[in-house]
Amino acid sequence: MMVKLYRGDYLLDKFLDMSLVQRISCGIIVGIIVGIFLPSWTFITILGTVFVSCLKAIAPLLVFFLTAASIAKHKVGNETYVKPILFLYLGGTFLSALVAVVVSSIFTIPITLQEQVSEKAPQNIGSVLSTMLTNVTQNPIQAIIESNYLGVLFWAVLLGLALRSRTETTKEVVDQVSVALSHVVQLIIAFAPIGILGLVYQSISTTGLSGLAEYLQLVLVLVGTMLFVALVVYPLLTFLFIKENPYPLIFFCLKESAVPAFFTRSSAANIPINMMLAERLKLTKESYAISIPLGATINMGGAAVTITVMTLTTVQTLGIEASFASKLILSLLAAIAACGASGVAGGSLLLIPLACSLFGISNEIAMQVVGIGFIIGVIQDSVETALNSSSDLLFTAIGELSARKRNGEAISLKDSLSESN
Repeated sequence: MMVKLYRGDYLLDKFLDMSLVQRISCGIIVGIIVGIFLPSWTFITILGTVFVSCLKAIAPLLVFFLTAASIAKHKVGNETYVKPILFLYLGGTFLSALVAVVVSSIFTIPITLQEQVSEKAPQNIGSVLSTMLTNVTQNPIQAIIESNYLGVLFWAVLLGLALRSRTETTKEVVDQVSVALSHVVQLIIAFAPIGILGLVYQSISTTGLSGLAEYLQLVLVLVGTMLFVALVVYPLLTFLFIKENPYPLIFFCLKESAVPAFFTRSSAANIPINMMLAERLKLTKESYAISIPLGATINMGGAAVTITVMTLTTVQTLGIEASFASKLILSLLAAIAACGASGVAGGSLLLIPLACSLFGISNEIAMQVVGIGFIIGVIQDSVETALNSSSDLLFTAIGELSARKRNGEAISLKDSLSESN
């Protein structure tokens, strides 16, 4: 008996000595095995539900207080790097849509249009922009409750600016609240292996892969395009900015940020994880406190790929001739519309009818395509979220590193990554 207890303690110690990513990998493997052999143990799904719910619940509070504290304590003359990061967000989203246009022009994939979906989709770009502006000025309490990050950021910035003229004691109280919330986030993330075990089990035991068979080619094009963006387009963009080998940072972001985002399927739930990773990279808090939650709202390269590929697949299926100019306009439209995509699972799919309207495709047909999107969402939405959320961290890092290099600082990507370990 003593030997068994000792052996169990030894295995537990070895497990706890692993890095978070290694422990998450163990959770994934166990989730797959249990999902295949014990599909009736549905109570396991509650582990994933609770984990995602906790991250989503704490994230708006963390963003609000961290942003307000960072701005309140900001000293005049200290530089922030939000402008280059914002440029990267918008440029990366447009390039993703452009790549999707090229891929869709090469691969023609007919689909069967028969599924119907009842969700209401935006009818024009004006409604998307109007919704974004309305979200910005939403009641701050309601914005926190609904995880509306545009509203959360807006009021946090205003509060932070107002606090700059207050006493140092007041500023310190707000800062300590943000520190306490960060510790709560660390506690929640410590349970990530168990939470992801539940999420993987839910996917394997309930959804499976049978529903993907009919649309396998479409799934491969979507996933292949997103992987090309992540492994070719974004590295090129990174190299142009920092003039160093981009792949160490690319793989760091994919391993540490994309893996949890893949399983939670929520950029909002991944905000606390990205903020912790930004701190590990020794990035400026005044910058990442704003850029990370902002990226979860407007940095939507994966969503732009989904909107573009699904729209052009519909165009090809219906035999509509699309000119180069119309496809270029589609890229711009998809990039702008993607910035208004809801930060929830499947949020980008409801923008497909808006893009389809550019080619005169009726809303009834477009909503059938949305239905197909929900069928393949178990893969498509997971990869999309992984691309979106990991690039929030990537662009925040390269935006700041490139700006600091231009300012004459002797800083390298290698140094930043070595400090993160």
